Amino acid sequence: MQRRKFGREFKIEAVRLIKDRGVSVAQASRDLDVHENVLRKWVRDFAVDPGQAFPGHGQVKPEQLEIDKLRREVVKLKAERDILKKAAAYFARDVT
Repeated sequence: MQRRKFGREFKIEAVRLIKDRGVSVAQASRDLDVHENVLRKWVRDFAVDPGQAFPGHGQVKPEQLEIDKLRREVVKLKAERDILKKAAAYFARDVT
């Protein structure tokens, strides 16, 4: 059984059905054949940031791009720190 994928437009229309038209989540779930928890998550995601909600496959929010960049930088800086620690330990050895 494959996982179903829903487009951005479908998700937005589902959220509008619940928010604008006043249809209950349970009723919308039955009508759209989507689990209630999924619909609740869509409503929550849309409420947080309507413009950036449901970015789709391959489209990342600007905040996530910044987080990814910072994570790569942290990895690089840790590697540099480890190299410097090893070099300091090497040169600190008693050479006799």
